Amino acid sequence: MKQLTRRSYVRRLALGGLLVAAVVAISPGIGNQASSVGVVEAWRSFARRGERPAPPIAYQIGFRLRMPRTLLALEAGITLALCGAVFQTLFRNALATPYTLGIASGGSLGALLAIRWDLAVAFLGVSAVTWSAFIGSLAVIAIVFLFTRGTRRLTTNELLLAGVTLGMFCSAMMMLVTSLSSVRQTFEIIRWMMGSLDTIGNLQWTSNLPLLVPAWIVLVAMARPLNQYVLGEDLAATRGVNVLRLQLICILFASLATAAIVAICGPIGFVGLVVPHVTALLFGRDCRILLPMSALLGGVFLAVCDWISQAAMSWAGALTGQSLGVVVLPIGVVTAVVGVPIFLVLLHRRAV
Repeated sequence: MKQLTRRSYVRRLALGGLLVAAVVAISPGIGNQASSVGVVEAWRSFARRGERPAPPIAYQIGFRLRMPRTLLALEAGITLALCGAVFQTLFRNALATPYTLGIASGGSLGALLAIRWDLAVAFLGVSAVTWSAFIGSLAVIAIVFLFTRGTRRLTTNELLLAGVTLGMFCSAMMMLVTSLSSVRQTFEIIRWMMGSLDTIGNLQWTSNLPLLVPAWIVLVAMARPLNQYVLGEDLAATRGVNVLRLQLICILFASLATAAIVAICGPIGFVGLVVPHVTALLFGRDCRILLPMSALLGGVFLAVCDWISQAAMSWAGALTGQSLGVVVLPIGVVTAVVGVPIFLVLLHRRAV
């Protein structure tokens, strides 16, 4: 493994941090094409936000609609890419994703049940669908840990099989729930399954931070032991790494973080699969740089995909000379359209 100096480490993290800062800075001026509010106008309105009787409309658009949506995209992208990198390293499987253990399927089943039963209650400002999705994901995590209880060392193949099995079961139950739903409920189910970053205000992205920030810190802190783990479990153990503890910590915190994102945004694919491989291609597989850079690039990738999802129909209308209306494409569709070609190119180049 190539030696990583402190200077190169700081430079790479600074580059990733600047990309994230740039995304946040321009986010108030980029969004749905129904409004022509630009970056400069949005920030000018920010300086006048204290005016009475109400802040300028540009402020409402830029900082109540656009920026919270971008911050949610950054939060989700950081989490999914970081957890994807951790799972790919932990399972030594290039196809591992944050959803490998069935977390997305469990969360989706919980959300579908809430939609099917028309649960309209809210708790702490969070909808019943979101709570149900989070509980469904936690249930899958609990089953996985019950499955591995009492073992001295987790076998990655057993964990993968358990996750795939639980995912298949949840998928079957989701088909059953969908078949028993009304037309309206089926439409809501399909929309939820596509993933969404729709948000107004800061409640959604801030409500996750008490869970996500500790998870990010813990997972990035596992970089050094993960570097030893990659060399082999026995060798890592001889070098002082508690392999079982490392596996449990990584699985627990990555699963909880993924569950929180699935509950808010639904299942958003390809971020946790593609971004870690792109990061490894650009910066190497040293976990000390792979994990934080995967997180930063994942946030930027998802934010850019969200901008594309908001502007795609306007671009198509401009090319065809027709008015296609103000339509926001589901974020899961855009990440797939962008992510699949990238991943296929990486496979072709044998970079994974």
